[in-house]
Amino acid sequence: MASPPLILGFDTSGAYCAAALMRGGHLLGAVSEDMAKGQAERLMDLLQDLLKDHDTGWRDLNALAVGTGPGNFTGIRIGVSAARGLALGLGIPAYGVTGFEARARLAPAGHIVAIPAPRDMAYSMTQNGPQLGPLADIANPAPPPAPHEMAHAIAAHATTLWPAPTAPPAPYYLRAPDAAPARDAPPAILT
Repeated sequence: MASPPLILGFDTSGAYCAAALMRGGHLLGAVSEDMAKGQAERLMDLLQDLLKDHDTGWRDLNALAVGTGPGNFTGIRIGVSAARGLALGLGIPAYGVTGFEARARLAPAGHIVAIPAPRDMAYSMTQNGPQLGPLADIANPAPPPAPHEMAHAIAAHATTLWPAPTAPPAPYYLRAPDAAPARDAPPAILT
């Protein structure tokens, strides 16, 4: 009988860096660090430390799971890029898990999953898909999870998907990035 999969889940979609290690349905450990920026510099060491703390290494992993958002635009790109690169290098699948999927695992029965957005707004899932509205208008929102709980939920969701093959994870954006191209005219090229 095959042993349960060892899955490393992580999330950088908020002002934190979080990771969880699971074997099958059993949580081995979870860590998180609050940070407004610096996830790109800290993520790999955080993952390495978690693996080391549980006497395991990269080659022992069966799969990865990463939070794909919605959330911080740059943080999502950091996490997704790391998951795709690690999966490619290790030859294992990487599962993308949305914030809605992870939070749904954590929400108490009867509560609405709400993902905070800027200006006292929140995203909630409706029958027509994600909806942006005032947080105050959401009846009975689920309490916001701690970062390490998010990482755990991301890894736990991936255990339900493994060993199915998957497309590489991609950011889950609910609106287009609001970066605008420069308005300056390009420089003249002198010949």
